[in-house]
Amino acid sequence: MTEPTENNPFAQSFDSLETLAETINEVLGCPVTIEDAGHRLLAYSAHDPHTDSARLATIVGRRVPENVIASLRRDGVIQRLADSLEPIRVPAIDEVGFSGRLAIAIRHKDAVLGYLWLLESGKTLGGRELALFKQAARAAADKMVRLQSARRKSREGLRDFMWMLLHGQFGSEAPIRDKAEQLGLALPAEWHVVVVQAAGAIDERAEQRLLDRVSASRSVRPVLHAVDRAQAILLCAPQLAGADRRAYAREAQAFFARLARGEEDGVPAAVGSSAFGQSYAETPARHREALAVLQTKRLFPRETERAFYYPDLGYYRFLPAIAAQSRAEVFRNESLVRLRAYDREHDANLLSTLATFLAHDSNAKTAAEALHVHSNTLSYRLKRIAEIGGIDLTDMDQKVSLYLALKAERLATDQKG
Repeated sequence: MTEPTENNPFAQSFDSLETLAETINEVLGCPVTIEDAGHRLLAYSAHDPHTDSARLATIVGRRVPENVIASLRRDGVIQRLADSLEPIRVPAIDEVGFSGRLAIAIRHKDAVLGYLWLLESGKTLGGRELALFKQAARAAADKMVRLQSARRKSREGLRDFMWMLLHGQFGSEAPIRDKAEQLGLALPAEWHVVVVQAAGAIDERAEQRLLDRVSASRSVRPVLHAVDRAQAILLCAPQLAGADRRAYAREAQAFFARLARGEEDGVPAAVGSSAFGQSYAETPARHREALAVLQTKRLFPRETERAFYYPDLGYYRFLPAIAAQSRAEVFRNESLVRLRAYDREHDANLLSTLATFLAHDSNAKTAAEALHVHSNTLSYRLKRIAEIGGIDLTDMDQKVSLYLALKAERLATDQKG
């Protein structure tokens, strides 16, 4: 093992980045932070109680605040760090509470692994101290490479475990618990599966950004995850053990709603969640529930706008079974068959009129507004629908049966195509 010397006190193997940060502080007499390339805080040393607000916010949030990152990019600081092998001095940015810093990129070969920031605290480091700062950056790079290798192996093990859960390879709960213990993973008592559907394939950077956003929600913990092309599959639980489930459910739904609208990452996505589970042997079923939410929201966006958890779908949960039963039977709803034939022969739209009327709770006024027709026109169409289809539009059972049949047909058409 390399031993530290007076010329290079960083020529040693550090137990952790935190130990390295404290050693830098002791050697140079200045507080430091160590960040990764995505500006996530990895380690920090002790500091004076009067340190600046940017440093405090970074420590509390475990990431450099967005307004500070934006200011550093605007001023060209990040690019200068990427281009320079030497430490650079960064002027204060008062509007974001950022005091002047000494900074250097942490490198391994040609890649920037992160950044080392030093708050000079009223003094200016000289030539020998700058050389020591560079040595500290090299020590940080060595430690980060080793940590990344260990984390990569750990991530691969956890990802494989997630796929095994999704495919139901364990069969029962006991071997699942044993495997989790081998991986050093504490399985939460209650959890749910969330599927995030992106517009395109999710690469490693997008995957990490999503995980960071979820972790930063301060309510949702991504326990396990896997990526399948454009889908991120997350097994989520409350960040705080013992959190009230109803309160957590509301917070998680609010967070993922913001994510779906693009407010968390700037990129909108479709999101759906399963019901809550307790047995990990049920993971394949919970995954199917989350996928069902996504499909239903895509087919019926207006009706399921507020749905997030699988139970929120209400009767839409039963449409796949209704569609499957309809495919298996020779029977067809004769009322719909006759209306469809009439529409085809006369270039009419009675079937879509019926669907709109039923979707608006048989309210002729709102249905006419949705169809952009006069109420008299709608009354005439409803009369023809009743006559041609043999439908009693005052009979709730008939209307419910027709409504479900129309929805199931739409689902079946989507499944075919």
